[in-house]
Amino acid sequence: MPHPATPGRCVNTLANPRRRELIEAAWKLSALATAGAGLLVGASACGGGSASTPPAPVATAARAVVLTRALSSPWGLAFLPDGRMLVTQKGGSMVIVSADGATVSAALTGVPPVASAGQGGLLDVATDPDFTTDPWVYWSYAEAGLAGSGTAVARGRLSGLALTDVQVIFRQLPKVVGNGHFGSRLVFRGDKTLFVTLGERQKGSPAQDLSTHLGKVVRIARDGSVPAGNPDLGATARPEIWSLGHRNAQGAALHPTTGELWLVEHGPQGGDELNRVMAGANHGWPIKSYGCNYGDPVGEACRIGGGTHAPTYAEPVSFWVPTSIAPSGLAFYTGAGFPEWQGNAFLGALAGTALWRIVLNGTAEVSRERLFAGLGERIRCVRQGPDGWLYLLTDSGKLIRVVR
Repeated sequence: MPHPATPGRCVNTLANPRRRELIEAAWKLSALATAGAGLLVGASACGGGSASTPPAPVATAARAVVLTRALSSPWGLAFLPDGRMLVTQKGGSMVIVSADGATVSAALTGVPPVASAGQGGLLDVATDPDFTTDPWVYWSYAEAGLAGSGTAVARGRLSGLALTDVQVIFRQLPKVVGNGHFGSRLVFRGDKTLFVTLGERQKGSPAQDLSTHLGKVVRIARDGSVPAGNPDLGATARPEIWSLGHRNAQGAALHPTTGELWLVEHGPQGGDELNRVMAGANHGWPIKSYGCNYGDPVGEACRIGGGTHAPTYAEPVSFWVPTSIAPSGLAFYTGAGFPEWQGNAFLGALAGTALWRIVLNGTAEVSRERLFAGLGERIRCVRQGPDGWLYLLTDSGKLIRVVR
C-alpha cells in the first residue's frame, strides 16, 4: 500500500540506505523468480517524483525475448513496411535487421561521417510518412565543424543497402566544443512535418536563447524548410523553434489520442522529466529543475530554482528524484498484445537499467512501473512494432522484443 504523504509531496521510501539495500535485494530475487517478467517500483498519486511503495511482482506476464546480440552500440530504430528494421549504431553505421532478428546486414552506404565521441555519433532514424511511394530515410547525428560539433539531420533514399541522394536538411547552430547533450530524436507529426529534439550541449543558459538551437525542439518540413504553423517567438528567434528550455531530450513520441509531442529528458542529479510539449512552451532549463547541481547533497533544498516550474514554465508530467534514471526512448502503447497497457507511456532507462511504464489519466501520471530491472541493461530505444509488441535496443548490442 502507498505510504501516507503530505499533500503535494511524494514520500521517497528509497532515501533510507538500508531500506534501499533491502528493496534492491528484493528486486533481484523477484526478477529471478519471475524470469524477467518485470518489477513494480511503486505507484505514485503525485504528478511526479520517485517511487513511494515497495516493489511487487508485475501482474502482466511480459517476457523479454532477445532477437539478436550482434549490434554495436545501437541507438535508433525504424520499421520498414515489410517488418525489417533500420538500426543506427553510434559509431557511424546503419544496418538492416530482419524481422525475426536472425540476420544483420552489412553497413548501408551513403551515411556521412559522424563525430562519434562521448554522447555523439549516429543517433536516431525515421522513415518518411510516404516511404512506400518514395523511400526517404531520415537520421540525426553529431556533425563536426570548425567551431566544434552539433546535431544535424540528413536524409537519403533507401535502395537495397545504399542510401542515395543524401542531403543534410538541418544543422544545429551554433556548433560548440564538447561531446555531450546532442539529443536527439526524430518524430514525424500527423501533417508530415518533422520534430527534432536538440540538447543544449552541456552549455546550460543557451537553452533559453532563442537565437540558438541549443536546448530546443525544432519543427521542419521534410526538405528542411520552415513550415507554416510554428510559434512566433519574436524577431530574433529562429523560426524553426517549437519549444525551448530543454536539457537533453533522448526520447520523443506523439500521443496516440491528441497527436501532441511528448518527450523525456535528462535532469542533472535527479530531475529527469516526462514532458508534454506544446508550441512555444518554455520547459525551464536551466532556471528550474527538480534535480540538483552536481556536487550538491541531494534533497528538496537544493532543487534548482526551487524545483516547481509553474506558472512561468511548463510543469513536467512526471519527474524522477532523487536519483536520475537517464531516460532514453519513448513510446505510447497502442497494440493488441497487451490491451491492459493501451495508452501507457514506455521509456527506457540508461542509469536506471529498466523499462518504465507510466499509466496516465489525460495528461497526469497515475502510477509507474519498473519493468525488466533484472536484465541489467541500459535501454537506449523503445519502439512499438507493426506486430503490436514493444522493441528495445540496449547499449550492450541487443535487440529485444517484449511479448506476452
